[in-house]
Amino acid sequence: MGEFEVHRVRFFGLVPAGVRCLACQPRGGRLALARTDGAVEVYNFAANYFQEKVRGGGTGNRAGPGRAAGVTGVPPQVIPGHEARSVEALCWAAGDRLFGAGLGGDITEYDLARLCVARSVDGCGGPVWSMAANGSGTQLAIGCEDGSVKLFQVVPGGIQFERNLDRRKGRILCLSWHPSDTHIAAGSIDALRVFDVSSGQTVQRIMVSYHVQKVKRECIVWSIAFLSSGTVVTSDSFGRVQFWDWERGTLLESHTVSTSAVLSLAVSEEEDSIIVGTSTGATYQFQLLPVKMGSLEKRWVRTKPFQHHTHDVRAVAHSSTALISGGLDAQLVIRPLMEKMQKKGYEAVLRKFTFPHRRLVSCARKARLLLFQFSQHLELWRLGSTDETGKDGEVLPLCRMPEHLLQLKSKGPEHIYCSCVSPCGSWVAYSTASRFHLYRVRYEGDGVSIKKV
Repeated sequence: MGEFEVHRVRFFGLVPAGVRCLACQPRGGRLALARTDGAVEVYNFAANYFQEKVRGGGTGNRAGPGRAAGVTGVPPQVIPGHEARSVEALCWAAGDRLFGAGLGGDITEYDLARLCVARSVDGCGGPVWSMAANGSGTQLAIGCEDGSVKLFQVVPGGIQFERNLDRRKGRILCLSWHPSDTHIAAGSIDALRVFDVSSGQTVQRIMVSYHVQKVKRECIVWSIAFLSSGTVVTSDSFGRVQFWDWERGTLLESHTVSTSAVLSLAVSEEEDSIIVGTSTGATYQFQLLPVKMGSLEKRWVRTKPFQHHTHDVRAVAHSSTALISGGLDAQLVIRPLMEKMQKKGYEAVLRKFTFPHRRLVSCARKARLLLFQFSQHLELWRLGSTDETGKDGEVLPLCRMPEHLLQLKSKGPEHIYCSCVSPCGSWVAYSTASRFHLYRVRYEGDGVSIKKV
């Protein structure tokens, strides 16, 4: 190999966006992820959970095992964020159609081929905190700030408002359909409710804070799951995972797993395993196990704690072979279930996605410049230089420090999707979801001027 210099760059002040919500495709092989900056990413369970990419034809291009998406010229499947579009909930419906909703009050369908918003509908209930699709994927239920649960019909080319369910005071923070599509469980502050879908009426109301002695603060039901047995599982701000008989309104089991809040919950398709995420960065697994060897009676037992995150675990998902969690530390962690793995190979290895799978740094080799991409601005830097020589591996002192030349801010609410600087450093270009921008950069002594082309 020839001689070369390695520049250690420590002036890219990137703050990764945390993971806000996850959604596994039912009976499918994809995982949708939304970040706190509104960006949406799609991962594929095949070939070691790669991030999907698209070509001009609109079909998903599969990166092979071990290949990081974004290394080639094909962009990874990331729908860029938007200042006016937060994503609080994601769900798949009608097979491979992906929907999102957030505090802007809109329900959005994403075009996964063109990497943009396909269409958007006002939920008419204020900010949307939760959303869930029924088992057949034909209906969407959304939980709103005004305390209403609204049903939308999934039709070709969009969604149509169907009706409101019984409205009560208090925002609806989480939703879950019964697998039979006949009832919906909804969690709010201090209570959970069960709706009859056909009549739209509340058929059960349970006060989840009733069993807490001498506590005056409110109990927030952060996540909920409706099992086919009729059991409703909740996680709350008191650090509990509770199992309820919704017909009788009674508490079946209660497990305190944390001294702080349990923020997220997901159930496996077989309904024999549950993963929960806490605000301390820990995740826990519950399994439905026989009380005695060979006994038909089963109980939920907390079996495995994991500490893979440093901040709140806001989202969890349960695939057929792995526990998936995402936190505000921006990490996506996939922990395979060893008892579900047929082969003990690479697929059975813990994976942590700790960095963006997009090209956020562009290099002008001739001009010794670096262009850094942020959500709504670009930074152009000149590399430092040295006159010293040394042995392999030595750190050489700089005679000229790295220099911040300019900051280019993007106008409008759309986030920057991609950017590039020319090899000579005279041209800078970037693109959002709808517009392309080109600038001419001129260097005059120590000054820099820029002109929009």
